[in-house]
Amino acid sequence: MTSADGTPVEYLSVGCGPDVIVVPGALAVASDLAAFAGLLAARHTVHIVQRRGRGGSGPQGDRYGIARECEDIEAVRARTGARLIFGHSFGGLVALRAACGTSAFDAVAVYEPGVSVDGAIPVDWIGRARREISKGADFEAFVTFVHGGNPDQTGHLPRWLLRIILRYAIPRAEMRQKLALMPQAISEHAEVGRFDGRLADYREISATALIMRGKGRDTARQAVALARLAETIPRSETATFRTLDHFAPEKKPGEIADVVLRFFAAYVRPGVQTEG
Repeated sequence: MTSADGTPVEYLSVGCGPDVIVVPGALAVASDLAAFAGLLAARHTVHIVQRRGRGGSGPQGDRYGIARECEDIEAVRARTGARLIFGHSFGGLVALRAACGTSAFDAVAVYEPGVSVDGAIPVDWIGRARREISKGADFEAFVTFVHGGNPDQTGHLPRWLLRIILRYAIPRAEMRQKLALMPQAISEHAEVGRFDGRLADYREISATALIMRGKGRDTARQAVALARLAETIPRSETATFRTLDHFAPEKKPGEIADVVLRFFAAYVRPGVQTEG
């Protein structure tokens, strides 16, 4: 399948029932959300988008931006007929942008979406990370990302200590994936920064939205940003998971999947076959 600009778009499908699109975040591939999709698949046909620069999908390309990501989502939606969408982190931003100004979706659920309001998601680390990537220092770029992107947590650690922690805390295969995706993640976070200040756009979402967040890496700025997002979307609900962190959809998806299933159940259209 190809997107509007001719870029190949791969997606992985599982389950049976009303169709759901799932959009992974930065530094993630489709298979990282396979367990989450498997839980939704008890009642839905779930399509996990392999976002640009990953797997069988094409590269981000010279004209990369949120608009291209939304075109990819539209290609999957047109192929599958999905009217429900879930996004995690940067994928949450993509899902929300894809739902703006269209009646194509009935419900959109996002977990800690990459929506920045008044600098809630820092992007001042991007320049340094790009220079490090250009020199082949992918690990140093990842350190810069973790250090600069989380000033209230990892940002207070000296870089030498953060290097050691990251080397030991992240399994080798996972680290290889993260380093391979750093160039894409940099471009994606540049889009996060570009859309800071565009909060009013989300008034154009006609779908009902579920805005979810955890508490594991919560900061006051991010909490306020998501609260303002929920207030801006005409029809929205919120949910907070006090024992889960940012990576819960990948690592501990059970509780989130339960809430998303209950949320989507109200928006299954009559006549659509449901399993379970």
